Amino acid sequence: MLLLWLGWALPARAAEACAPMDPRGVAQLFDQWNSALRSGDPDQVVSLYSDDALLLPTLSSQPRTSPAGIRDYFTGFLAGEPQGHIDSRSIQLSCNEAMAAGTYSFRFADVHQVQARYTFVYVFNEGRWQIQHHHSSLMPGA
Repeated sequence: MLLLWLGWALPARAAEACAPMDPRGVAQLFDQWNSALRSGDPDQVVSLYSDDALLLPTLSSQPRTSPAGIRDYFTGFLAGEPQGHIDSRSIQLSCNEAMAAGTYSFRFADVHQVQARYTFVYVFNEGRWQIQHHHSSLMPGA
C-alpha cells in the first residue's frame, strides 16, 4: 500500500510500538560504548552501530559511513587505550530514538587527554538500541 502526500508516493508502514527508554537508559548506552572501548576490540565497538551509521570521529577528518570504515577508525583510536568520561550531557527522547549531546573527555594510556563535544543519536532497530549517528569534535582551543 502506498500513501500519497504532496505528489510523493510513500510506502505505508505498520505502526511501530515505541521501545521504552529513559535518561538513565541513554546514559547506560554510553557506558556500554565506553566499556567496548576499554575492551580494546574494535569489533565490539562496531557492533554498537547500525549498519548504515554515520561516524564523524574526533581524531579524523574522514566521515565513516560503513561498518568497515567505523572499524578502521576505532582500530587506530583503541590503540591508545582510551577511557571516556562524560563531562556534560543533554538528553532528548522520542519514539524509538534518543539523542545525547554534550562534552566528554578521553584519557589515553600515555596520560594525554582529549576534550571533545559529542552527539550520539540512537535508534531502536532490530530489537535493540544502536548508534545511528555519532559526531565528535575537539573542543575549540583544545
